[in-house]
This record gives sequence, structure tokens and C-alpha cells, in this order.
Amino acid sequence: MAQIGIRFYRTLNDFIAPTLADTEIIHNFDRKASIKDMIESFNVPHTEVERIVVNGIAVGFNYIVRNGDCIEVFPACENLSTIPACQLRPALLPPLLFVADSNLGRLARYLRLLGFDCLYRNDYDDDAVAIIASEQQRVVLTRDRSLLRRKIVTYGYFVRADQPKIQTSEVLKRFALYSLIKPLTRCTHCNGVLAETGKSQIECRLEPLTRRYYDKFLMCPDCSRIYWQGSHSIRIKQLLAELVDENNSQAIL
Repeated sequence: MAQIGIRFYRTLNDFIAPTLADTEIIHNFDRKASIKDMIESFNVPHTEVERIVVNGIAVGFNYIVRNGDCIEVFPACENLSTIPACQLRPALLPPLLFVADSNLGRLARYLRLLGFDCLYRNDYDDDAVAIIASEQQRVVLTRDRSLLRRKIVTYGYFVRADQPKIQTSEVLKRFALYSLIKPLTRCTHCNGVLAETGKSQIECRLEPLTRRYYDKFLMCPDCSRIYWQGSHSIRIKQLLAELVDENNSQAIL
């Protein structure tokens, strides 16, 4: 029987038993295992891990765990180790693309409202989400740990909060998206990129007061929904103020 010591840092403790958090866990095992499999045996998705240090040396997911190893596992955005990192996955290149699972529809809608590309359909099953993420290099947003543990899922984030607005703020912080917010550039219904359209082309679809007081319109080329900077833009600004933190809201609004 082989034995290791393993410790998870900061937000990775969200996934393990409270009694094991913030401490070295002594773990016995009797079969050959990669460090990726060992980490996920503690219910920590590989997508949440940014750095792994074994006996003072940074390693990748393919490292085979050995008897006596001392393992430290770090989350993203944490500089708790001075040891140079071993890249665990290819770097994500901008712009970031997301795909949300079927339980995060309102989060997807809020991200689209802020101008981010987020695929979502309420009939997406886990297989569909994983395949889309793999083929299109999208970040999976989910509250399903098992989805993030799939081998074909390279990028992902486990959304902690239950409330959609808090979830949105959480994603903005995790991926440092505040400076990239561009409201009313993407369709909140289907994710299409909005384009300017002439009033004469859509005038027959407008309500009388909208037709009278507004002249500039945007339309989604995919689903034909119409958007304009009307009185509802005040409500949008109020919503944005709720979604972003105090340090960023003024610059965005």
C-alpha cells in the first residue's frame, strides 16, 4: 500500500470535505494513478486546477503519483507558490467564449447582455455541452462537477452561487472581464451579434411611441429581434450596476 500527502489550497477546498480543508491529507492507494485522476478522486475538477507541485517541483496532469509524494494543488488566480508553474493546458486566447449548461439560462442571458459570447439552450445535455466546448474551445460554465471532470473538457468553471446576478459577478471576477463589458452588442435571446438597422426597414414592427421617439435601432441577424436605446436603457444600467462591483461600475456605465 502506497501513501501520499496532498493539500488543496483556497477555493479548491470548496470541493472537499470540510474536515479535510486547509490541511495535508494523508491518502493511501494501491494502484497506478496519474495525478489528474488522484486529484479528481477528491471530487476536485481538473478545470479548477492551475498549478500542481510535487516534492517542490511543478508537474503536469500526466505525472504518475509515487509512494511518499508530497503534493500541493493550487487554483487559478492564486500565487501561493513561488515555484514556476508547469502549464496544465493551452492558454485561453481572447475573446473568451462560454457555453452554459441547461441550468444556467439566466447567467447566460446576463453574460450576453454584457456583450459576451455565451452559448446556451435549455435542451443541451451534458454530452452536447462537452462536445461544443471541446470543438469550439469554449469555457464550460456549470454547477455539475461531473461535467467538468470529463476528459474532453479542457476549460471550465464551477459556478458557486445560486443567484444569477451573483453568478454573473462571480464569472466576471474569475475571468477578469470587467474591462471587456460592452452592453447591447449581443442578442440576449440567441447570442447573435447585433447590427445597426435602418428605421425604415423595421418601422412596421415598432410600437407607435417607439416609432415616434426613437430613430436608432439594432437588430439580431439570427433571430430578428430589435433593440434600441429607449427608456429601458435606464433599467439596463441599473441592472449592470448590480452585476458589477463598485470599483468597476462607473467606468462601464
